[in-house]
Amino acid sequence: MLMRIGIPSTLAYYEYFPFWDVFFRELGFDVVSSPITTKAILDWGVKHTVSDACVPIKLIHGHVRALAEEGVDFIFLPRMVSVAPKETFCPKFLGLPDLIQASINNLPPMLSPRIYLRFGRMSLFRICGQTARSLGASRIKGLRACAKALDAWHAFLRSIRQGLTVAEALGLRQRTGTALRGPRLALLGYPYLINDPFISANLLGLLEERGVQVLTAEMVPSEDLKRLSRSMRKNLFWHYSNRVVWAAMYYLDKEMVDGVIHVTAFGCGPDAMVGKLVELEAKGKVPFTTLSLDEHTGQEGIITRIDAFVDMLVRKKVSA
Repeated sequence: MLMRIGIPSTLAYYEYFPFWDVFFRELGFDVVSSPITTKAILDWGVKHTVSDACVPIKLIHGHVRALAEEGVDFIFLPRMVSVAPKETFCPKFLGLPDLIQASINNLPPMLSPRIYLRFGRMSLFRICGQTARSLGASRIKGLRACAKALDAWHAFLRSIRQGLTVAEALGLRQRTGTALRGPRLALLGYPYLINDPFISANLLGLLEERGVQVLTAEMVPSEDLKRLSRSMRKNLFWHYSNRVVWAAMYYLDKEMVDGVIHVTAFGCGPDAMVGKLVELEAKGKVPFTTLSLDEHTGQEGIITRIDAFVDMLVRKKVSA
């Protein structure tokens, strides 16, 4: 029987799961992802996390606990430091392995390689070689697994550039076939908020039902993100935050959208700046609104906000 490595279905999962899934399978392990978020998973995380944590941090506690109850042999929770020059991940990402181990008892052994890609692909291959050796595989096997994992990850990114949302590219949701003849909307926020159907109150599905064409930050070509990063006098410090701001600039400069919704987690420190920057970018160009999510968010409130915003966009488009 293959040893099983558990990966929580939240946070970095929404960007890097295709890579690590192929990597560990190529090493000869079975990969188990935690179930999609449920009320039980969220409630457990809320109960066992410090009260001032944002909802994604509360969620990952519940997901890790769900994996432990599955009986996996290892839990994979990398320490995400930096994947691009001059930026880092949110401080909670940096300390996440320590936070989880201090909060949850009787966990399986945790794999927490330090992801700091100072030298780009060379750093990634080094990390993968070390991770393979820590699991009893050879360094060469780890390097080969890394190469195949990169191919899978690039295929995942290409599918998103072609118009799939992250949730669709991961196979977590399918489009219903509704004709998208409504307004075109930039839905900007961190992928682990927008693509989690439970914590977002099925935001992607609600917009699709209303015929809205949704564009997300992940759909912006990487070369355009790099170009926009050089156009700002000073970028933010955080990986996901920068991508939201650059995506807003991209869609608004090209006049590709009729409106912008910024999705944020209540209590998120970086988003206090991100939201204001996106709002200023949209000012005088297209309507803008913010949806703040936490463990108390209900679908009824989201529906009310969405209906009002979409109706305004439709009326504005008709009267133009």
